[in-house]
Amino acid sequence: MLKKSIFALAFVALVAGCSSGTKLNETPVSTAGGTGGGTGSGAASGVAPVTIDPNAQTRQGPVGVARVIYFDFDSYTIKPEFQQLIDGHARFLKANPSRRISIEGHTDDLGGSEYNLALGQKRSEAVRRALTLLGVNDSQIEAVSFGKEKPAVQGTSDDARAQNRRAEIVYR
Repeated sequence: MLKKSIFALAFVALVAGCSSGTKLNETPVSTAGGTGGGTGSGAASGVAPVTIDPNAQTRQGPVGVARVIYFDFDSYTIKPEFQQLIDGHARFLKANPSRRISIEGHTDDLGGSEYNLALGQKRSEAVRRALTLLGVNDSQIEAVSFGKEKPAVQGTSDDARAQNRRAEIVYR
């Protein structure tokens, strides 16, 4: 008898827990005209229509192409291993003449602020020059320097400093 009572109480609790006040046979959303069905215009229902950005897939530039060029200590010479990266961005920018980039030059923490700003500018200008030699319109490119002010990696190890000697291609 006790088992039947516990089973009955459990069943009642289960049914009570599953019930809700939502009426399934009523339309949950109505349009401004009050016809129901939720098929009215976005403006009438207060919901903004979705606008698809034609550049959404390419907002960050070419897919699968890195955006960072690393430099040797106290150098602004682009290493041969980064030529394919620069080629990929050049092809993308030539195919998308309305796209713009900023090339941000960076340095490690060694040296004075003025020296590092100048070296960062030389690094960004070297990448800019390489892109324009490949046919990219100069008006699509802005070269700037952050010197040692925006390190990619904190620290003073050789590895950390090597990661901070860079130029980054940023799509706008």
